[in-house]
Amino acid sequence: MKGLKFTLTILSFFILSEITAQSFLAKVIDEKTGEPVSYATIEIGKNQGMITNEEGEFSFLLEQVKHPQDSIYISYMGYETKGVFLEPQDSLEIFLTPKIFELKQVFLSTEVLTAKEIIERVKENLDKNYQVSLAKKKIFFRQSDITRVKKMDFGYKKSSIEELNKEFIDSISRMIPKKSSYYKEVVGDFYGDYSKHKLYVTKAAELYDKKNDLSAKGLGNEMERIFNENVKKDSYIKIKSGIFSTKMQVDSIIKENENAKKEYEKRSGTGNQYFQEQIKERISDLYEQLFFQEDTKIDVLDKSSRYNFVLENYTLIDGMTVYIILFTPKGSKDFKGTLYVNTQDFAIVRMDFQNVRPIKKFGLLGITYRNDVYRGKMLFGKDKNGAYSPKYLELEDGSYMGLDRPLKVIEKNKHVKGRRKQNELSLALDIRMNQVIKYELVVFESETITNSDYENTTENTEVIATYLSKYDPTFWQEYSIMEPNEAIENFKVVE
Repeated sequence: MKGLKFTLTILSFFILSEITAQSFLAKVIDEKTGEPVSYATIEIGKNQGMITNEEGEFSFLLEQVKHPQDSIYISYMGYETKGVFLEPQDSLEIFLTPKIFELKQVFLSTEVLTAKEIIERVKENLDKNYQVSLAKKKIFFRQSDITRVKKMDFGYKKSSIEELNKEFIDSISRMIPKKSSYYKEVVGDFYGDYSKHKLYVTKAAELYDKKNDLSAKGLGNEMERIFNENVKKDSYIKIKSGIFSTKMQVDSIIKENENAKKEYEKRSGTGNQYFQEQIKERISDLYEQLFFQEDTKIDVLDKSSRYNFVLENYTLIDGMTVYIILFTPKGSKDFKGTLYVNTQDFAIVRMDFQNVRPIKKFGLLGITYRNDVYRGKMLFGKDKNGAYSPKYLELEDGSYMGLDRPLKVIEKNKHVKGRRKQNELSLALDIRMNQVIKYELVVFESETITNSDYENTTENTEVIATYLSKYDPTFWQEYSIMEPNEAIENFKVVE
C-alpha cells in the first residue's frame, strides 16, 4: 500500500507539473493587412487581463486564470471582439476583423456635440470618472535604457603627468561603447492610490552587459592609482573650462572617493534597497504624469484653451462607443495626439501623445541639452465601482547632450616652494550622445483595499534582481508579463 501511495504521489507530481507548465501563447493580427495589432486588450477573467506588446504578442499561464471559463476575449478599437477557446498550445495566431463606422450612423438620435463641448464635459466628469481609491494591483514593469554615443573625443592637448598621455586618454574614449542597452523587469504588487504608493517586488531581472561596468570600474581604479601617485594630498585641484573655474581640496576629493566606495559596497551587499526604491519612484512618476494630475506635463486638459481639438470619428473600445478627438498645440504648447472619449460618461479611456518641440532645452558656451523625446500611451479600464484606472502606461523620455569646450585640470600646492602649479592636464572635449528611456507598466489585476489594509502592507526594500546576460524565455514562465519586443529577445552579451 505504501508503495502504491508513493507511486501515486510521484504520478501526481508529474501530472501537476505538466498542468502548471501549460501556457497560452498567441499573436494578434489584422485579418486584412496581416500586420500585428499592438496594445489589444486580452480579457482572461473578471478584473483580470493584459495587453499585447508592440508586436501584437501576449502569453499567460492557464493556471493563472482564477475564474474558470471556456474562452478569453480579445478586443481593440475598430475591430470586432473575438473569443478564443482556452487550451494549451505552442503558439497561435489570432486574426481580428476590422469594423468601420461613420459617426453619423450612431448619433442620429442623440445630441451632437462639438469637440470643444466634449472636452468640457470630460473636464466636468474627471472627479467622478477617476475617483481616488486605494487598491492592490498585480503589475509588470519594464524599463528600457538605450544610449547612443555619436561622438566621444577628449581632444588631448597636453599633460605633465607621464601616464596621463594621449594614448591613455584615447583608450578611455575607445572603451566607451557606441551603443549600450539596459533593461529592468519587475513583477510585483503595487499598493496605493494616485498620490501614495507601496511596492512589493515578487521577482526582478536586469539585462545588460556587465563588461561595460567592469571596464568603467577598471578605468576608475587606474585613474585613482595615477591620481594618488602623482598628486600631493595637501594640494588643491583647479578645474577650468573656458572662463569658468572651480577649486577643490585633494583631501576632500579622496574623502568623497572613500565615501563613494562605502556606498557602492553597501549597494552591492546581500540586498539592494535602492533597486526597489527606484522602481517604485519610476512607477510613481508615471502616475504623476496622468493627464488629470495637477502638475502633469501632459497639460491638454488643464490648458485646454491652448490646444486645438477636432472630432475625427468614433470607434469601439472594449464594447464602449468612443469619440476619436485629435489635439494639436496652439502657439508654444508642447503636445499633439489623440483622445478616445467614452460617449456615455465622457471618460478618456485612451490617450496617445507625443511632443512637437523639446520639453526642455539649454545651450550655452558649448554645453547643449535637449529633452527632445516625450511620448507615450495611457490606457484605462473601468472597475466594478464604475471608476477608471490605468491598465497600461507607456512613456518614452529621450534627450540629447553635447559638450564642446576646453577643459583644464590643474594641481596647485601652496606649501611647495616656487611655482604653485605642480601638474596640468589640458583637453578639448567634444562629446555628443542620445539617450532614450522607455517605461512600461501593465496592470493585470486590481482590487480595492481599505486604508487599514494599506497601512498594514509591508514592502521588501532589499531586492536582488537576477542578472541576465541574454534574454531567457524561461525566466518568467511562472508569471504573467508583457511579452518582450524583438530587441529584448535578441539581446545577448558578446563574450
